[in-house]
Amino acid sequence: MKFGFTIKPDVSEMPVERIVTLTRQAEAAGFQYGWVFDSHVLWLEPYPLLTLMAANTKNMRLGTCVTNPAVRDLTVTSSLFATLNLISGGRMQLGIGRGDSSRRVLGKKPVSTGQLEQAVKTFRDLTSAREIEYDGQPTRIPWATGSPPVWIAGYGPKVLDAAGRIADGVILQFADPDLIEWCVGFVKKGAEAAGRDPYSIEIMAAAPVWVSDDLKAARKRVRWFPALVSNHVVDLISRYKPEELPPALTSYVSNRGNYDYQQHCEVESDNSKFVSDDVVDRFCLVGPVEAHREKLRALARVGVTQFNIYLMCGEEESTLETYRKEILPAFK
Repeated sequence: MKFGFTIKPDVSEMPVERIVTLTRQAEAAGFQYGWVFDSHVLWLEPYPLLTLMAANTKNMRLGTCVTNPAVRDLTVTSSLFATLNLISGGRMQLGIGRGDSSRRVLGKKPVSTGQLEQAVKTFRDLTSAREIEYDGQPTRIPWATGSPPVWIAGYGPKVLDAAGRIADGVILQFADPDLIEWCVGFVKKGAEAAGRDPYSIEIMAAAPVWVSDDLKAARKRVRWFPALVSNHVVDLISRYKPEELPPALTSYVSNRGNYDYQQHCEVESDNSKFVSDDVVDRFCLVGPVEAHREKLRALARVGVTQFNIYLMCGEEESTLETYRKEILPAFK
């Protein structure tokens, strides 16, 4: 299993200098991927940060976790990644989904699965220097040197099926082995229908962690995360029949109140009051070191090839050090 980390670029918690320092520490610790949230109104713009991260690492692969096709013109996104691929020596990764906070904070909805799929094709063409018709105009980025791998984020059967057909990797924002196995089933079906080897598609589980013998304290640090996931679950419930979705994914949002995006991803956020301990334990990694190892082994058994730590619960330096010493060596 490979390991990555994701930064929430909130300047009040993560000054630019600290983001660079954490990135260096993570690469030295053996983390192979570095990701940045893309919610350009709530937090810092990710692309200047990815530039700095590229300049301060040698081998780490870097990308968005995740962007979407709607907040920037696709020619802009393609040019950004083509530029960063040159700067980094070909280390960029596109994490892309239908859109959540960066769209909803502006009062807009996520894009459709069809729009997402078309966006991936356009991105690959443009970053490969192929000419396409874009809004009726012949368009080409002649200096682009090759398309970065594309990771599609999602939860629903339609997006997961599309990911199986077209993606290099899949981003699943929780660490529940049973739910990941359910998701991977749709990815495999999509891949097989497209004549692809389903095992060639990388599977990422992304979630916060807290290493502690004190479960109550650990849960308090990560309870915000299932509340974040609930936004996607509510969207799924509006688009699928109840029998098409597993109760383990949908039932916990029945007591959910309004979601305040100004508290998005904040520890002890009011958004998280409805989240039970059981859901926290399923969606996140909490407890002593051995509990983390056991959960990661369970994730590997259902096909996870990368675990991505959402590094935004506090004591980030300590978390990286603990994983360097106690976790990563067990998975080499």
